[in-house]
Amino acid sequence: MLSFLKSAIVIAAAVMLPAAVEGRGQAGRVEAGMIADPQIAAALRGISAERIQANIEKLVSFGTRSTLSAQDAAAVASGRGIGAAREWIKAEFERYAKDCGGCLEVKTDSFTEEPADRIPKATQITNVYAVLKGTDPANAKRIVLVTGHYDSRNSDTLDVEHDAPGANDDGSGTAVSLECARVLSKMKFPATIVFLAVAGEEQGLNGSRHFAKMAKDAGWDLEAVLNNDIVGGDKSAEQDPSVVRVFSEGVPAAATEQDIRRIRGLGGESDSGSRQLARYVADVGRAYNSGVKPMLVFRLDRYLRGGDHYAFNQEGFAAVRFTEFREDFHHQHQNVRTENGVEYGDLAKFVDYDYVARVARLNAATLAALAAGPAPPANVHVLTREVENDSTLTWEASPGGLAVEYEVLWRATTSPEWEHAERVGNVTRATLKVSKDNVIFAVRAVDRAGHRSLPVAPVPER
Repeated sequence: MLSFLKSAIVIAAAVMLPAAVEGRGQAGRVEAGMIADPQIAAALRGISAERIQANIEKLVSFGTRSTLSAQDAAAVASGRGIGAAREWIKAEFERYAKDCGGCLEVKTDSFTEEPADRIPKATQITNVYAVLKGTDPANAKRIVLVTGHYDSRNSDTLDVEHDAPGANDDGSGTAVSLECARVLSKMKFPATIVFLAVAGEEQGLNGSRHFAKMAKDAGWDLEAVLNNDIVGGDKSAEQDPSVVRVFSEGVPAAATEQDIRRIRGLGGESDSGSRQLARYVADVGRAYNSGVKPMLVFRLDRYLRGGDHYAFNQEGFAAVRFTEFREDFHHQHQNVRTENGVEYGDLAKFVDYDYVARVARLNAATLAALAAGPAPPANVHVLTREVENDSTLTWEASPGGLAVEYEVLWRATTSPEWEHAERVGNVTRATLKVSKDNVIFAVRAVDRAGHRSLPVAPVPER
């Protein structure tokens, strides 16, 4: 890590454009990437592949977790079906809450989904979640969230009789939410973290749509959503266990026509909140040794497929999807069977538990870094009243009182990630000798310990 930091500093010094900053506060060139927090790094070592394996095997033991499967008391008592899985997940969250002295508030979000294409009759769907309330009253309203779906399916989404083990899709993502809750509940953060397991994904993102709308209607300050779906590292020969894909939307699903015209005019197609979150994940991956490298895929999702992060995108929230590098489609959405020597079905034996643990560490590090850091600056603008080569940015101070300074970031318009950073002090206006016509800018807040907020790209102000 030290060699990486030294190299990054040398490179940054070599390519950094000169900049002059107006306003009070100390200015200076800094590394674009973040520095690891030792307390967060220590907590990540508590994530256990053995616990993840036990959780995934327990989820598989319910036989089927189809959203349409039985949920009555008899089914729950028998240990088969989505109702039994729901009660077990809830009990796990409650156990973690007990272990941390009641620091987690365990809740359910239950509703009735009316008949639709993949729901033949009115069906109860229940999301289960645990809330780690922020300790700072001024920042506790800020929320970051991790989710996975606990329902499963086989070849026929309406089949509730045959087994649908769902070890990878999405026992792995559910296990990430659970393990993040177990480990991070031992820590305290200024902002709030929500650990979520949703149902109804395989029937049409029903659980996440309901939860995202609930969050929107309640006015949640939801800064980031991490969706883990198929992060089991399927043990195929072509798998790359050192990489996890991170998908993110470009033009926001919730953008207005006016927003879209501005985005097209300024080349901002790759600077949505979700893209900034994806870049933040990549930054976390470099700072913390999770053992897996985020591979940013600038696309909402895989071709012709979708996931729960999109439900949050539709409500205007920044959300990304984590998925293993290479999926084996014999082991997804298939009845358990062997044909012509090929094994089908989403079985636990195909899951790489060490890989899931590495993905969980990356998720936990991202959640912790965001929850520990300041809120992003608000109303970031780049001034365009004058035709000039210098660039002036303005912003409103980060709410919550944690920020002690700000950094202006920039990159070439053709570059996927931030290349340069300038410390501008505790100010809300900065002028740099860098042409806004040649680069993409953003501003982020920094607290006293060096935690960074999500970057915010500016909009023009005449």
